[in-house]
Amino acid sequence: MRAKRTGDGPRQEVALIQLLPNMLTVAAICAGVTAIRIGVQGDYLRAVQLILIAGVLDGLDGRIARLLRRTSEIGAELDSLADFLNFGVAAPIVVYFWGLQDLRGAGWLAVLIFAICGVMRLARFNVSARAPDKDGPGAYFEGLPSPAGAVLAMLPMYASFAVPGLGMLPAPVIALWLVVVGGLMISSLPVWSFKTTRIYRKNVKFFLLGFACVAAALAIFTWSALVVMCLAYVVVVIRAALIGRPAPKPEDTGEES
Repeated sequence: MRAKRTGDGPRQEVALIQLLPNMLTVAAICAGVTAIRIGVQGDYLRAVQLILIAGVLDGLDGRIARLLRRTSEIGAELDSLADFLNFGVAAPIVVYFWGLQDLRGAGWLAVLIFAICGVMRLARFNVSARAPDKDGPGAYFEGLPSPAGAVLAMLPMYASFAVPGLGMLPAPVIALWLVVVGGLMISSLPVWSFKTTRIYRKNVKFFLLGFACVAAALAIFTWSALVVMCLAYVVVVIRAALIGRPAPKPEDTGEES
């Protein structure tokens, strides 16, 4: 059976499964844009949930693309643009409408600083990823990754959702928090990346048990669990700032022979 032809040659077809990574990226963009809309309308809880969903989709699209061996320059650019929209724009805007409107110009300045830091962080990452001497993903990021920055930026909101009677922090403190997190994204701080982390085979069962406990906590005590996880991550970042990047161990595979 002959292939159908157009004026430019044979018609090429693509399996739908091969479009899955880009479909996830587009879904993440839809979640981020919708989070802005409902955040402006005052539905902050759902707005935060949508941004967190966008973060999950962001973590899946690249990995699925590599599994399907369908990585492309267009997909990488689309993913980068989605990261800026969801984590550099949507997250601080939702925080602004939630707790910074009373500051007016000063609150919006904090949002702008965070957004600019986010786009600079992504630009630096894109340039380093395309460097000809790039060896692949390392054990540490340079500065906070933008998804982690967005999750930390919304920490005051998680606390208010976890304890409704607690109220919110003063607006100047929230604005300062946004600026500090934005600064950490463009810093040269070594931040641990789980992508290359290895564990001993005998410890796999304990890791899976711990993962199940974390997943259950997120499902049952979502906001309290997010507060605890963010504070734990802050401790990791502070530790990195104090001791710096540890020297790599030669011939350390992290597995038993």
